[in-house]
Amino acid sequence: MSQLLLDIAPDRQPTLDNFVVGRNLELLSVLRHVLAGGSSERSFYLWGEAGSGKSHLLQACVRAASDMQRSAVYAQGSVPRMALEGPAEVVAVDDVERLDDAVQIGLFDLYNRMRDSGGMLLISGTQAPLHLDLRDDLRTRLGWGLVYQVHGLSDAEKALALAQHAQARGFALPPEVTQYLLRHGRRDLPSLMAALDALDAHSLRLHRAPSVPLLKEILQQELGQ
Repeated sequence: MSQLLLDIAPDRQPTLDNFVVGRNLELLSVLRHVLAGGSSERSFYLWGEAGSGKSHLLQACVRAASDMQRSAVYAQGSVPRMALEGPAEVVAVDDVERLDDAVQIGLFDLYNRMRDSGGMLLISGTQAPLHLDLRDDLRTRLGWGLVYQVHGLSDAEKALALAQHAQARGFALPPEVTQYLLRHGRRDLPSLMAALDALDAHSLRLHRAPSVPLLKEILQQELGQ
């Protein structure tokens, strides 16, 4: 068998439109409303487990603001230098629990400046503000704005999302393939969809229908499973 030269790292650009909502409809609606200028809310703290969609939403908001010709910047585990050096209308700081003391001071100052300027600040973490191991003053500020838990998708919701993704690519996804992928693939949705894309490409190359044996080949060679 020829070696699979498939890069199945997630490559979809996060947008608000391709975020799979699940139980997060209210949060998505609020973010859209604020970006459209329909609300005075300016500070958002999103928390949830890894793979729940926090990073997707932060990056999607920055992308949406940029598409509207607004200055916007995203950083993971740090405070964007652009936001510290000059004004930005939308700033997203992912994984706040990774910030060291010095950067936490910078984020505290940024919070106050964004509040005064009327900008939109989005911050994410793995825990609710009360349980974060951060400076007391910063932890308090994070609780002042809107706080939302980002709920991960259930297996049933992931299965539906995968079926819709397969349909959009023009093939029917057998239920047994979905079940195997959910049991043996990476649990976050971007990785699951990337594996599905790799399966589609591999099946087209071999002129065979998507199946569990083909999926096993991909998972074994590309994911080392």
